Amino acid sequence: MTRKYFGTDGIRGRANSHPMTAETAMKVGMAAGRQFTRGDHTHRVVIGKDTRLSGYMIEPALAAGFISMGMDVIMVGPMPTPAVAMLTRSLRADLGVMISASHNPYEDNGIKLFGPDGYKLSDDIEREIEARMDNGYADHLASAEKLGRAQRLENAAGRYIEYAKNTFPKQLRLDGLKVVVDCANGAAYKTAPAVLWELGAEVVPVGVAPNGTNINKGCGSTEPSYVCEQVVAHGAHLGIALDGDADRMLISDEQGQLVVGDQLMALIAHYWNVSEKLKGRGVVATIMSNLGLEKYLNSIGLELVRTQVGDRYVVEKMRDGGYNVGGEQSGHIVLSDFTTTGDGLIAALQVLAVVMRAGKPVSEVCRMFTPFPQILRNVRYAAGAKPLDEPIVKQAIEAGQNRLNGNGRIVIRKSGTEPVIRVMAEGEDQSLVETIVNDIVTTVEGVCKAA
Repeated sequence: MTRKYFGTDGIRGRANSHPMTAETAMKVGMAAGRQFTRGDHTHRVVIGKDTRLSGYMIEPALAAGFISMGMDVIMVGPMPTPAVAMLTRSLRADLGVMISASHNPYEDNGIKLFGPDGYKLSDDIEREIEARMDNGYADHLASAEKLGRAQRLENAAGRYIEYAKNTFPKQLRLDGLKVVVDCANGAAYKTAPAVLWELGAEVVPVGVAPNGTNINKGCGSTEPSYVCEQVVAHGAHLGIALDGDADRMLISDEQGQLVVGDQLMALIAHYWNVSEKLKGRGVVATIMSNLGLEKYLNSIGLELVRTQVGDRYVVEKMRDGGYNVGGEQSGHIVLSDFTTTGDGLIAALQVLAVVMRAGKPVSEVCRMFTPFPQILRNVRYAAGAKPLDEPIVKQAIEAGQNRLNGNGRIVIRKSGTEPVIRVMAEGEDQSLVETIVNDIVTTVEGVCKAA
């Protein structure tokens, strides 16, 4: 059954427009509060947010919904998504909520829900919450004397800082390392620089002046050229680019060249395998990860297990198969020894541990394989349109696959967070890959314009 509100990563949309309105947020609070009220104990929900202006609207609406169902609300303010997941477990809360649209511009916002175990909710539970949003909580409102209470957790940032630091090897420090950290004017603008500094690095913080409307704007992991420029300008050893809610990251080497998530997963998997810490004899990634990653892992006796796009699907497969390294090319990296969801800062610390032990430049340490040429383009479509169902589009995709002749891949999918078709192809011949992507994109654009 198609979900009405939830997509691949919670509920997301343009702020103050359906579905991302105060009314919807309050309904989510009421429905999720009802869903997770189990037993007679005092129920708690942890609510965090990033730095978007609309967070001031959504946070109190959510809190009102939960309080009306008798749940106590613990607000932690601007905080990375993985920190909210960690605090949900640490505080033994019944539910965690992150208000964020991740890498999207400030005009958008979203709501992500975590269960008491710190993991994102399953599709089935999200469907149950949706059903309650329409007709499932009115008879379960708390009585006047059993309404919940709201409070702010003043030391939330300190708790996460200590937690992140404790994932870094105890015998190592970052002394002598100059690091640019780009926090995308987002949720980690305080915590990420603090962690790196406390571990001994010389820190150059950028993207740490949020004003409500500049999150992800010209900076962060979606605009990685900025951190690359800053690394060169400051003569740093490397740069770390986070996104708005800090659940993903990319690295810049000392030359200002970008290192993407596939290379970083390969790096961590290799060194964890050598040190006998890798579980599951492989890595879990999505259909978007480069064929070069798959071939590299195979060459060292490991496998690449692919899932559909979305870090929670990666996490589900990791849990099912007993893997402890997984993620996405975009920089979502999940290390289940430490986290229940993608954590850009903790993944960066594992990369830094390898760099410090190697004693070599990042450009030498962090490139594990030669990627196959890969082209990704987006085509925006109107609401309600179904361009992928058109015969002419199907024919263009089939023609592209035939031209690759088994020496590459084509992946066409709808985004789960915005109305775009993502067209990706990869293979040994870059010019052929470019031609195939251009042909498919032109066909899809033609269908969208005709509609």
